[in-house]
Amino acid sequence: MSTSLLYHSCGLVGYQYLRTTYKHGNIYVYVRKHSGKLRCPECDSHRLILKGTVTRRFKSLPIGRKRIILVVIIQRVECKICRCLKQVHLGFADPKKHYTRAFARYMLELSKHMTIYDVATHLNISWDTVKEIQKQHLLKHFGRPKLRDLSQIAIDEISIGKRHNYLTIVLDLNSGAVVFIGDGKGSDSLEPFWKKLRRAKANIEAVAMDMSPAYISAVRRHLPNAVIVFDHFHIIKLFNDRLSELRRDLYNETTDLMKCQALKGMRWILLKNPENLDEQRDERERLEEALSINKPLATAYYLKEDLRQIWNQPTKEQARIVLNDWVKRASASGITMLRKIANTIALYRSGILAYYDYPISTAPLEGTNTKIKTMQRTAYGFRDKEFFKLKIYAIHQSKYALVG
Repeated sequence: MSTSLLYHSCGLVGYQYLRTTYKHGNIYVYVRKHSGKLRCPECDSHRLILKGTVTRRFKSLPIGRKRIILVVIIQRVECKICRCLKQVHLGFADPKKHYTRAFARYMLELSKHMTIYDVATHLNISWDTVKEIQKQHLLKHFGRPKLRDLSQIAIDEISIGKRHNYLTIVLDLNSGAVVFIGDGKGSDSLEPFWKKLRRAKANIEAVAMDMSPAYISAVRRHLPNAVIVFDHFHIIKLFNDRLSELRRDLYNETTDLMKCQALKGMRWILLKNPENLDEQRDERERLEEALSINKPLATAYYLKEDLRQIWNQPTKEQARIVLNDWVKRASASGITMLRKIANTIALYRSGILAYYDYPISTAPLEGTNTKIKTMQRTAYGFRDKEFFKLKIYAIHQSKYALVG
């Protein structure tokens, strides 16, 4: 075997081929470093005393379904200059690893299209080896996210298990990259992030989030100059939740059979936008019938549609007028649910209108959360939480199936 073939197939430079053997379906290639290429691993001197050899095996790039095992005879040397006694550097593999760098790169390419289990099966290696290589790669490239250039961020939490386990995610809205993952939810989960942010001296201009009091107080305390933008999707969701409760209460309270029939099965129709109603299922007719005989429900439904118009105005001042008018009408409706919602909207007025200064939302983060759940489901969960977090940090670069 020529030295060129050793280089192109196995990534070996400065090694000489000794022999090849075949055993149990594997190909064993024996090599050793040229004596003229030996150098001190500490001072790079060529003035050495040979002190015996050690034989090690390394997984290399396969040929088809055949595994290639490099059997390397490694020389131990004593340096006449610095007097160190060590094995010479290999050059093609990292210290204490049993595979070559070329093998690791090949495995990472396969991981873009296959699960960890599939890669391990294809390469005839253990599941832990694949995970170890992936983890080292992720740690090198995503272990320390850069925070210095952050200007607009989104904050939200995600549930990651059946036992109410949460992670708090911070997303860079400019790049779409996850820049922080905190354990749990609430202000305590963000404490490490504030410390890292101060060290990075980042200038945060705006923060998109929901109306969580814990997040609001934390952002105001640590980022006093940042503009808080309340996510309009969360506000509409809050109203939809209350609208569902109102429908359920009306259904439980009424004794009128006609009203009961009209309200039954109306939950999802009420939550749909008017333009999304299914004409083939007569959803529009069913909605109009339910609203015509339930005045409180009709009032709440039409106010929900008016609430969406706050974010569709040409200017911030016009949006302020629409918002104030909506609050007055909801407060005067006489419906307890609407009065409570109106008080909430009025309380967070400035954060709602801040959308016109910084038109941002947590929608990109919601998309990232969906990717995270898909990745977790595809992988059937993650036993290593650090590995799971590293996968999340890299998820914005995933242009392939979210394999685990």
